Amino acid sequence: MTAAFILAINLFIAGIFAVAFGVVAATNRTARGAGWLSLGYALGIVDVLLELVLPDQADPTPVAVGIFLIFLTGQTFCLIGVARHYRVAPPWIGIAAISTLSVLAIPLIFTLEYASPLRSLTYQLPYFAMHSLIVLTIYRSGRRQALDVLLMALTALTALLYLVRPLIIWTIGTASAPQGYMGTTYAAISQSVGAVTLIAMALVLLLVIMRDTATEMIARSETDSLSGALNRRGFDAHAEPMLARALRTDAPLVLVAADLDHFKAINDGFGHAAGDTVIAHFASLLRGMASGAAIVSRLGGEEFAVLLPNANIADGRRYAESVRTELAAVPLSGLGIDQRVTASFGVAQAMPGDTLFDLSRRADAALYRAKASGRNQVSAALADLSPTPTPQRGLA
Repeated sequence: MTAAFILAINLFIAGIFAVAFGVVAATNRTARGAGWLSLGYALGIVDVLLELVLPDQADPTPVAVGIFLIFLTGQTFCLIGVARHYRVAPPWIGIAAISTLSVLAIPLIFTLEYASPLRSLTYQLPYFAMHSLIVLTIYRSGRRQALDVLLMALTALTALLYLVRPLIIWTIGTASAPQGYMGTTYAAISQSVGAVTLIAMALVLLLVIMRDTATEMIARSETDSLSGALNRRGFDAHAEPMLARALRTDAPLVLVAADLDHFKAINDGFGHAAGDTVIAHFASLLRGMASGAAIVSRLGGEEFAVLLPNANIADGRRYAESVRTELAAVPLSGLGIDQRVTASFGVAQAMPGDTLFDLSRRADAALYRAKASGRNQVSAALADLSPTPTPQRGLA
């Protein structure tokens, strides 16, 4: 298989992935880096076209310099795309340093003997450095899922392969001038390796984008847009595993049911916009005063639930009292509400054999007692609560 044929394959591959990343960027606003990746692979097309016309040049230097710089620019765009996707600041200083040194090295690279391993090493070092920055960028993101590790490994391997190319030239040699490059065994090996790494990295990048897009879509479907807390679907999806884990490891776990008092009166008296602001404010308090591992959910209307891992009934009561006190103490006159906003709470601790329904039933019953006893208070579940139907929420 000749190097020219492999280059034609690379041209086709680069085109496919440039279009693929471009479509992703155009149809998915959350895929922040896809547009940069599309540009990077589009420059790969230009690079291959220049490689194909290089043998016909009387003076190959301008085209050869163009190939060197365009390929490096394409890698830079891919680096920026990866950084954008992983929500890490692109390493601008590193990019500037590599780009500057590469431009300064052009006179040296293109005056050294073409078949010299030293020339090849100087030529390949910027590519090695740029891929190393991609690995570092993914590592800095803190993401360690299987696809992220695979992408780091593939990128690191690709970086190392740039350093292997001078060794191949030292072993089997190459052409004496750029025009003869396409007819050499070295060119066939180099382009074959490039095709494999091009496909592998692009496929893994697409899989990473698809995975993260799906994860974000699931998160949106499980999140209440007004409060930023989980909705009922999200609560069920996350609370069931947490409860099962707590029961399996005999770790304490508490459910706090919360309900804003007289919320209908707030909506009727001050408008739904004010009511929405109160909901968001209350959710912020629930999140801010809970541990990072806690699950905070808006179950509907003014009803919330907070699942506190590694907490017993006393911890749950302290948490609920803290939120209750803070809510009642902070004036909301700046929101156009000239009355005190309060909430009632019911606290229940998980017991052996509990289902999420059992735990919720006891927390709801405790909340009902807090409402019936005058509101703006915390009530703990009775340990011997009988399995009667859950009381209907008749109190606002």
